[in-house]
Amino acid sequence: MDEERPALLTIGRLAHRTGLPVRTLRFWSDEGAVPPVARSASGYRLYDAGSVARVELVRTLRELGLGLDDVCRVLSGRTTVAEVAHAHVAALDAQIRSLKVSRAVLSTVATRGSTAEETALMNRLARLSAAERKQIIDEFKEEVFGGLDVEPRLRDRILTYRIELPDDPAPEQVDAWIELAELVRDPGFRARLRTWLELNTPVPGQGRPPGASIWWARQVVEIVAEVRKRGVAPEAPEAAEVLSPLFGDADRTAVLRSLEAGIEAEAERYHRLVARVRGQDSAPDATEELEWLARALRAASQA
Repeated sequence: MDEERPALLTIGRLAHRTGLPVRTLRFWSDEGAVPPVARSASGYRLYDAGSVARVELVRTLRELGLGLDDVCRVLSGRTTVAEVAHAHVAALDAQIRSLKVSRAVLSTVATRGSTAEETALMNRLARLSAAERKQIIDEFKEEVFGGLDVEPRLRDRILTYRIELPDDPAPEQVDAWIELAELVRDPGFRARLRTWLELNTPVPGQGRPPGASIWWARQVVEIVAEVRKRGVAPEAPEAAEVLSPLFGDADRTAVLRSLEAGIEAEAERYHRLVARVRGQDSAPDATEELEWLARALRAASQA
């Protein structure tokens, strides 16, 4: 009988030789990936040594993620392994990006202890297209920065400053984007940030407003951090001595008003989120130093 010829293998022997289940080989055979080379007198499928090599190739391509249709196209010569591999690399890249987004959302949910509704919102924000993300930022910029009386060059720099995720964002960038998108869509935040900008943005032909340097010069924050490290309370006489070299004869009331507006607007949080979304190293969170400075200014004004 044909199935007894040593050069040919029954599907059972092929399964034993390759270590694959008979049902898998039968399915591959039915789909044309591993067709039999002959049939026995009883109608059973028969395979040869070439079939063993073909099974190994099919198994390799399947383990790499190729669908059986693509495998058959490769084996029939209608396409090449390289062409199919290129398409699958692109598909895998997209899948990896999607998995990174999912991981970032789930990480944020776990950290915040979010509700189902919050989770759904975060997932939608994370999966927005690049154009949709840009629209959110552009609308925010227009409402907050539009119409400010500033030098044209500064206005152009503000409006063209890019705040966007890269094509292949890290999980921490996606996490920062979710938080930033929630923040800039908040009308209250927009109004508070606009107020702070109006107090701190230089007007054409005039000098820098009192207190504006607090938000742009990290030296101020570093000095306060050193004072806090020594355990100096903002109401202590030593704290008042720190203020003089920082602000000189500037209007302390205007400085305090600017500082309080920035704290209330969460300007520090906004700057740090933007840096994280852009993949940049942000300075340490200075919120506590700024709050200490505000308390010191209030104490000094009441002395």
